[in-house]
Amino acid sequence: MSDWAWDYNPSEEYLTAGLPPGVVAEVERLATELAALGPEAVRVGRPIDREGGLREFDILGGRGFISFLAVPRHACVYICNITWYG
Repeated sequence: MSDWAWDYNPSEEYLTAGLPPGVVAEVERLATELAALGPEAVRVGRPIDREGGLREFDILGGRGFISFLAVPRHACVYICNITWYG
């Protein structure tokens, strides 16, 4: 288990406005799992040919995705964007 945390960037209100509660719950579940990976979170999701930078991870069977940054010096995963196709 890692001592990493996760947070919304810029804010929860901005990123989750208008999303169904189930989508928000899934995003928060995935963010918790990403934080548990700790430094390995820089290798999760797309792009698969390099690590670091803004990454993407599908949610709910491909009906959307999250964009996130894993920042080792902050020991934090930042959720930067949520795209939901519905």
